[in-house]
Amino acid sequence: MTVTETRTADPETPAGDRGATRITERVVAKLAAQAAREVLRPGGAMPEATAVVSRSPGTDGTGGLAAVRVAVELGYPSDIGAQCGAVRRHVADRILELAGMEASYVTVAVERLRSAHFHGDVTGRVR
Repeated sequence: MTVTETRTADPETPAGDRGATRITERVVAKLAAQAAREVLRPGGAMPEATAVVSRSPGTDGTGGLAAVRVAVELGYPSDIGAQCGAVRRHVADRILELAGMEASYVTVAVERLRSAHFHGDVTGRVR
């Protein structure tokens, strides 16, 4: 029979001295996808994201570094550049806020454009 000792953190110990939490790439990717969704108008597909964590946050919850790629569906016609810029900024801000990681870069890939004109619901020329 093997006995395993389990230690619980002493509530008197400051949070920074208890250890670090490792945030996985999957978690960062989910945060990025949700952040992109917060910026985009409803009705489109859920953004998909991938992340590479090159440095986890320290014991103080800061100092992490991640690279993120977000694939989105955008409405058309629209200012695609402005929408991509808004997604990029919001994803970087939310990852810093929620995971304590700076985004070394956020790549936004437009996977699909969504328009009523593409489905035959509206007639006429797309401008």
